[in-house]
Amino acid sequence: MILKGDVSSDHQYLARGSDWHPAHNIYYILDENYMNMEPFKDMATYLKDSKVAKALSDKPKVYTSHVRMFWKSARYDEKEKMIFSAVPKKDDNDKDTDIKVKFNVGDVRRVLHLRDSDDGPIIVPEKLCKGLWFRMGFIGHVNDKYLKSTFCRPYKFLVHGGVHALSHSKGGYDETSDYIMNIITCLVLIRPYNISQVLFDHMIDNIKGEKYIIYPRFIQMLLND
Repeated sequence: MILKGDVSSDHQYLARGSDWHPAHNIYYILDENYMNMEPFKDMATYLKDSKVAKALSDKPKVYTSHVRMFWKSARYDEKEKMIFSAVPKKDDNDKDTDIKVKFNVGDVRRVLHLRDSDDGPIIVPEKLCKGLWFRMGFIGHVNDKYLKSTFCRPYKFLVHGGVHALSHSKGGYDETSDYIMNIITCLVLIRPYNISQVLFDHMIDNIKGEKYIIYPRFIQMLLND
């Protein structure tokens, strides 16, 4: 497989059931010389130069306790357009202390090296997406679910990475969500798309609703920063 997970041995990270699904938001190998990569070599090379290269392939050590505590404490300030939280850290006397964390959509853009802008759209016309996806070899029904297994190579490699490496989902291995469909469409057509805002909006929705542990890898990258 070309997708890898990397989480700590702390298995008490789940807030509810299987919120942190091991198949989502995991890093993607973009090495064209990696074993079994030959059928996808050109696509891997293309993605290495794309605006999502770091978001796809960065592989920080994910400290599950920190990510869990981040989501437990997270709040969104509408006036400042900022997410605030706190994570524990040992001080010089080996005592626990809370480190305050705050970031906005610009920080998401900077840390993930997304190379988009606030001027980019966050919605792509459905007709444009569907038209392109049939050109990518999609063999399903136009109004059916868009599954990565229904695409031809090398686009299956692209969709596979979107579903598993960029998704916030808590379950499912095959179905492509609307925003992942939009990201892939804009990558193929080289169109602007405000990925940073879309990711940030999903984080806000998660805070305002029933909190789940989403984007563990992205959250760890922000905490590291």
